[in-house]
Amino acid sequence: MKKKILFVIYNRSNYGRLKPILEKVKKSKDFDLQIILTSSSVLYKYGDLADIIKKDGFKINYAFYSHVEGENNITMTKSVSIIINELTTAFKLLKPNIVVTIGDRYETMATGICASFLNIFLIHIQGGELTSSIDEKDRHSITKLSNLHLVCTNQSKNVVLQMGENRKNVFNVGCTSIDLIKKINFKSNVNLSKYKYGVGNKVDLKKKYIVVLVHPNTLNYKKNLELVANTFESIKKINMQTIWIWPNIDAGSDLMSKFLRAKREKNLNLKINFYKNFEPEDYLKLIFNSECLIGNTSSGIRECSYLAIPFVNIGDRQSDREKAKNVFSSKIDKKLIEKNILLAIKSKNKLKRSKIYGDGNSSEKIFQILKKIKLDITKKFVILNR
Repeated sequence: MKKKILFVIYNRSNYGRLKPILEKVKKSKDFDLQIILTSSSVLYKYGDLADIIKKDGFKINYAFYSHVEGENNITMTKSVSIIINELTTAFKLLKPNIVVTIGDRYETMATGICASFLNIFLIHIQGGELTSSIDEKDRHSITKLSNLHLVCTNQSKNVVLQMGENRKNVFNVGCTSIDLIKKINFKSNVNLSKYKYGVGNKVDLKKKYIVVLVHPNTLNYKKNLELVANTFESIKKINMQTIWIWPNIDAGSDLMSKFLRAKREKNLNLKINFYKNFEPEDYLKLIFNSECLIGNTSSGIRECSYLAIPFVNIGDRQSDREKAKNVFSSKIDKKLIEKNILLAIKSKNKLKRSKIYGDGNSSEKIFQILKKIKLDITKKFVILNR
């Protein structure tokens, strides 16, 4: 009998990193694939993710609204309670044998709680990573709720083992988004005109451009205004064609979005084109063909390291994450950000591909592990050096 394996998807980056695994599971005779969408993945203002997923040939088994408007710490916390409530109902209806969650977001915490309390075998992808932000608390908490751990680096594996997890349940498989990179034809251009939610001066992709993706840091809510303002002023000073992707749904997004809308309306001649979302392949094409990526997204550290694309990492949202030589870290200061952008652009043709996050065979490794696992939900803390 096929095992029902359920993936909970919250946002665009979740889907991009899970897509290679979803494709393998869908084709398999061993599993019945189930997908749940919630949080920003079902909200139009963050892009049409449901349409993208359906276009890719996947069936959405359950979707629900969970986001409490406001994008601050209070609404974020209340949103978690809604997700827990709705996922409990969804899991009861769909009856999965396995639940898969990825990363370190607050929504992932809700998935971990529901699967654990309902005695469903829980798989966590991308555990054990260090970032110093509130995401780290979420990530390590989810590790303790999970039964199987699919990590991306040797350091992450050691961190998970240090947390008392059984070695036989921890596997370094690399980052699945590298698999997606290896399938893309980077010579073909992105058709920006198909993204109807682009606003501002259109970018000519045949000319030089940069990409900006700045997310809120939930540990420093008020400082997010300083973060986006300094980044904006730096981009304005550089005066190069820019694709600016809208921030995610985390606490602080309200401050950032309000600032960007105001600046967008008052600076109509800026060479900035704002977008809500991109299909996973198009996003990777855009950053590969850019001069550099700027912001505080983990894709600048993961995907860009393999693509050998420079990334200007602003602030401390990713401060403790393992980094390759493509990363130029900067404090939240417009002069320092500008300086690092110029250094990053100059380095582009000198960078070499890094395999710190894998070599592009992660989804096959994961699939083989899935086929062999025994669905034992019992857990015992393993004391090291005993």
